[in-house]
Amino acid sequence: MGTTGLRDRRKRQTRQEISNIATRLFTERGFEDVTIAQVAAAAGVAKMTVTNHFPRKEDLVLDIHEEFAARLGEVVADRRKGESPLAALRRAYFEDLARRDAMLGFSGPDFARLLAGSPTLLARLREIHEEREAPLAAALADELDGFAAALVAAHVVAAHRTLFREVQRRALAGQDHDEIATAVEPLAVRAFDALERLLD
Repeated sequence: MGTTGLRDRRKRQTRQEISNIATRLFTERGFEDVTIAQVAAAAGVAKMTVTNHFPRKEDLVLDIHEEFAARLGEVVADRRKGESPLAALRRAYFEDLARRDAMLGFSGPDFARLLAGSPTLLARLREIHEEREAPLAAALADELDGFAAALVAAHVVAAHRTLFREVQRRALAGQDHDEIATAVEPLAVRAFDALERLLD
């Protein structure tokens, strides 16, 4: 591995370590009661190192926000030949559900409580959900005009957001991942069936 590759890997490792330590502190003490300086001290790095990796404090917790925002657009852009955008999105959702993917809200009760207990984190989570619309609409633009693509993207993201909240609600109620997946699967079928009817 070259010097650049090693440096990039170390940066990713440092970023993940900082995020893990921050999440543990936030879970123990509450998001609003932990400062960036305290995260830096616990991680053994300078405060500037934390802010270089995470310009927003919320993103210490929601550290996969870029991948999350891009995911739906990527599913449509990379779909199988002959597969419709909605069929690809349906397939991807159930594949992610089978993996109990964190992008669907599978994070465990402690993390769910951390999110639910912080208006700041909930507001950022809403923003990140909304950020999914633009890349999804761009991916749909090959099939639809701009207005229709934006409208479809908004409906798809709304369905995903509603299912995400259901996963989180059940995590807060103490259900484990398998119980949640079993309960959410028929709801996801209903959601995608409704999208099919809406977009028919």
